[in-house]
Amino acid sequence: MRAIVTGGAGFIGSNVVDALLARGDDVHVLDDLSRGKRENVADGAQLHVGDIRADAASVFADVRPEVCFHLAAQIDVRVSVERPDFDADVNVVGTLRVLEAAREHGVKVVFSSTGGAIYGECDGPASEDHSREPLAPYGVSKLAAEEYISAYNRLYGSTHVALRYGNVYGPRQDPHGEAGVVAIFMSALRDGKTPRIYGDGTQTRDYVFVGDVAAATLAAAGHDGGVFNVGTGEETSVLELYEHIERAAGSEHEPEFAAARPGELQRSVLDPSLAGRELGWKPERSLDDGLATTWSWISAAGGA
Repeated sequence: MRAIVTGGAGFIGSNVVDALLARGDDVHVLDDLSRGKRENVADGAQLHVGDIRADAASVFADVRPEVCFHLAAQIDVRVSVERPDFDADVNVVGTLRVLEAAREHGVKVVFSSTGGAIYGECDGPASEDHSREPLAPYGVSKLAAEEYISAYNRLYGSTHVALRYGNVYGPRQDPHGEAGVVAIFMSALRDGKTPRIYGDGTQTRDYVFVGDVAAATLAAAGHDGGVFNVGTGEETSVLELYEHIERAAGSEHEPEFAAARPGELQRSVLDPSLAGRELGWKPERSLDDGLATTWSWISAAGGA
């Protein structure tokens, strides 16, 4: 299969690229390298440096893909609050540019969305029909992009899929900026610094390994449309996560605590059972196994 991965030089996107190459696909990456890194793109993939808002049409015309895995996005919640117009431009208008290019060339789109930022507070594992109550413009822009995808499916008979990821962690996650807590904690321990926990640490998340996320993303290309959660269905508190990370790192370093950040979710966990039934996917990596793999990467020179 000939595939385009937007954002394929980033954390999740580059892992999707690796999974596609592993099965022998012809892989092209569209990334402006504003957050992604050229070195993340495996040698077997062709990198097209460009912006989805300006260059999707020309790259699709050149590559003529059969499927597009659309992972390019503005992912920083804080930026979305400070610059909601920019957030919407990348996440909504950028997705529309991809959808239009896909429509012109008859290309299937698999879109990376978000669970926690869309659902808001959860009282248990949230299914796809859970109320959608985003707390920040980032969640709003991802939800708006999902609605455009659904409208295109209805209007044009396309079969695009949206995947609502849980809290993804694993190799290549950047510990700087708006990064996942796993990368932040591990990089601090690697550098001999004290990890900081905001609030009392009882807030929970659904941590899903990036390799499992890549497998779900590829599986979605074979489905004829819809929205699916990609998580484990298990919630882990920040305090529990830190204990797991200490074991993975072979460290006993007490964290420091800081005031809770305003607007932070207290409980977020996804119900992945629909993806199991319809995509034939389930997470394979245990938290301890995934964290051990992540620590091996982040503690090496490549994780610096």
